[in-house]
Amino acid sequence: MNLNQIHNVFFIGIGGIGMSALARYFKAIGKDVAGYDKTPTELTSELIASGIPIHFEDDIQLIPSTFNQDNTLVVVTPAVPVTHSQWNYFIERDYELRKRAEVLGIITKDTFCFAVAGTHGKTTTSSILGHILYESGADVTAFVGGIVENYNSNLIGEGKTVTVVEADEFDRSFLHLHPDIACVTSMDADHLDIYGDSASIEASFTEFADKVEDKTNLFVANGLPLKGFTVAVNNDADYKAHNIRIDDGQYVFDVQTPTGIIADLRFGLPGNHNLSNAVMALAMAQKYGTPTDAIAKALLSFKGIRRRFSYQIRRDDKVFIDDYAHHPTEINAVHQAVRELYPTEKILAVFQPHLFSRTRDFADGFAESLSQFDEVILLDIYPARELPMPGITSSWLMEKMTNPNKRLLQKNELIPVLKAAPNKVIVTIGAGDIGEMVTDIKQALS
Repeated sequence: MNLNQIHNVFFIGIGGIGMSALARYFKAIGKDVAGYDKTPTELTSELIASGIPIHFEDDIQLIPSTFNQDNTLVVVTPAVPVTHSQWNYFIERDYELRKRAEVLGIITKDTFCFAVAGTHGKTTTSSILGHILYESGADVTAFVGGIVENYNSNLIGEGKTVTVVEADEFDRSFLHLHPDIACVTSMDADHLDIYGDSASIEASFTEFADKVEDKTNLFVANGLPLKGFTVAVNNDADYKAHNIRIDDGQYVFDVQTPTGIIADLRFGLPGNHNLSNAVMALAMAQKYGTPTDAIAKALLSFKGIRRRFSYQIRRDDKVFIDDYAHHPTEINAVHQAVRELYPTEKILAVFQPHLFSRTRDFADGFAESLSQFDEVILLDIYPARELPMPGITSSWLMEKMTNPNKRLLQKNELIPVLKAAPNKVIVTIGAGDIGEMVTDIKQALS
């Protein structure tokens, strides 16, 4: 498929974080873009405000009349049901249909591609890397799975020669990409509904890593069973962050590289996991040839990502942090960061589990990671693409938790409880529609 022949791009599921970045990209390069999504969100509102028409009814009459078979690319989310009328309309008329990962593969084939893989850390690492390259003057476009605060967008830049993409392991999507420089931040078991077991996940990451022919262009978190330059925090590695201090709410640290030490770097995102992501981005940018002073300046100016340890309230008497974490390892990272910053406070965590299958597969891990907080509120499981599973409920998960300070609430009960809570520090956690509640919670706590 030649993108130059495409004049129109229609998205089924345009409100997804990855799909919306592609929609912004195609609009930026002059294509006519339109789309459908099931429900309005803050993200769809932003797209509409940018001039992209979006509708929320599955009605073929709402497909723009100028979007014909000869000049239209249809990008479809894997979550679309087979009964979807518009999808079937496009199939029956032989439109060019592609999944998001396939489109990214086409875009990255003709660019110098940085691919960021890992079960955790993709969004933060790719955002930092995209920011470094953009700030250093590279002709870059970064497709990011989160809203980067510096740009208020999930698309950084409009470059034609360099791309940064998240290499998503879900549905083995990352095997469509054409990476020149790549990294793997983590390989924990996840998406077992797709892979079946952790060995299959590891095999898929190995296949992705093998797409990088020159292993000096591959960077991996220390301890992973892959060949490449290693990256670590306070552990021996080719790129090692050490001498770590906290000054005025920021990390100050040194990085040992294969060619020497970079001293007194500053970075504002809390948590060892974010520091590791920053060092991973630094290593990839340095390999590309980005000057060290430009890297240091960009790390200092990086503001973070919406819903990634995102401060909503930061006062002496009240702190409200929101995070997208939806896996036990990610919840552990949130706990480490918030405990490091507020060691003497009683921390209240609100968690909305995401997917019945993930809750089932990692129930013991969720119970252990959540029990570390001083108090926990559980919401019902957010189903996303799944139907309920017998016996798999938030109440079942709560029974596994060892912390006695726990309770289950409905969403409509949450805000009054949070307003009455004496805790100075409150953290909301989850990848479901809890994110849609953050603005209301912030207003209530303010």
